[in-house]
Amino acid sequence: MKRFHSANTDHFRFQTVFRPEPEGGFTVLVPALPGCITYGKTLEHAQRMAEDAITAYVEDMIADGEPVPKPDASLLGSIDVKIARKSRSLLHA
Repeated sequence: MKRFHSANTDHFRFQTVFRPEPEGGFTVLVPALPGCITYGKTLEHAQRMAEDAITAYVEDMIADGEPVPKPDASLLGSIDVKIARKSRSLLHA
């Protein structure tokens, strides 16, 4: 998350995870805001829904006197692993 300042508003940037769903659409997770999860039928719709969810979440935090999380330096990545075929058969037992 990155915070920007202007005269009348505070701006925040949160990292998000867009997870494609098997039935279509995207679930959006906001790691810095536990429980802040939403869904959109398209990527654009998911982005709008995430903006609305984050705004409501942060407004509630501020109203409750809670501190808004500081910028998160976490990185999202992927790691490929190789699993022996005989080991995979044990997973379905």
